[in-house]
Amino acid sequence: MITAAQLRAARALLGIDQRQLAELSGLSVPTIQRMEASEGTIRGNVDSLVKLIDALGAAGVEVINEGAVSSGGGRGVRLKTGSNTPKVPM
Repeated sequence: MITAAQLRAARALLGIDQRQLAELSGLSVPTIQRMEASEGTIRGNVDSLVKLIDALGAAGVEVINEGAVSSGGGRGVRLKTGSNTPKVPM
């Protein structure tokens, strides 16, 4: 699961806009906009959510789910170890 706040934070970590995330994930800009405007956990079809999570992972962002091991606890996002520079087309 991913929340709208996590999605916005992930984009901020990568320094990309909604259009760039749409291109990376194969989703439309309106879909990304709807996801980011959601309250709490993003709801959508499974295929779209998988594309989104896969695109973020490929760009170097790890989505931390509730209850997952993290030094700060809670939900969040972090750059994966060894991801010095995101491999994102600008």
